[in-house]
Amino acid sequence: MKTTIGRDARSKEIVAQSYLTRPAVLSRPLLQGNDLTAIIRKDAPHLRLLTEEERQASLDEMLKSRPDGDVWIFGYGSLIWNPAIKYVERRIAHIEGWHRSFCMSIVAGRASPSAPGLMLALDEGGYCSGSAFRLANADVRSELTLLWRREMLCKGGYIPRWLELVDANGQSFGRAIAFTIDPEGGKYAGDMSTDAVVQRLATAAGGLGSCADYLFQTRDGLRSHGIPDAALEQLAEQVEHALTMS
Repeated sequence: MKTTIGRDARSKEIVAQSYLTRPAVLSRPLLQGNDLTAIIRKDAPHLRLLTEEERQASLDEMLKSRPDGDVWIFGYGSLIWNPAIKYVERRIAHIEGWHRSFCMSIVAGRASPSAPGLMLALDEGGYCSGSAFRLANADVRSELTLLWRREMLCKGGYIPRWLELVDANGQSFGRAIAFTIDPEGGKYAGDMSTDAVVQRLATAAGGLGSCADYLFQTRDGLRSHGIPDAALEQLAEQVEHALTMS
């Protein structure tokens, strides 16, 4: 990759200028209250959000199929660089049969109805490397409640699944909750052209910041853990170019 430090800095400057109001940071206090819901509703007032009761029912269903052993969470996007959860162990992990993709359309958080964006999800096929977080048994319910508030905001987006984790040697070490895309949901955008993906990522912003910043921080987080994603690196370079040309 030929991106220079100067170019990275210029891209970040343009991203910051594209969203003039200081964005909120997705933190534990924000998730523990109703602040995230308020941010989403401000960005997209007509968006139908899941209620707390609906999220808890979804979590209950997930825990009914909990496998034996520890509870792990698989992070492939913002969880890598901003987990905001309590965990007792973090490991590099790989999953088979799924790949990281900007395939979920969004209109809030890091986007708006007038400038929709894209969020990462796991789409079927391929292979994905990321971070696995092991929860203490005593913290499973409380930490997953925060995770559900973060990820399960509305219907038609994510489908949480238990997926097998393997290490660098291909050895299984547990099963983790991972958020996969709902291909039948109204938010699936896995068939968009590369140009359309780049355009969305370069222009979308909302109460939590911009899609471009989300992309760049995920790229940097993967690099810092020694698991760079070639497809994400290429996409980031294209979005940086689009930003510098705007």
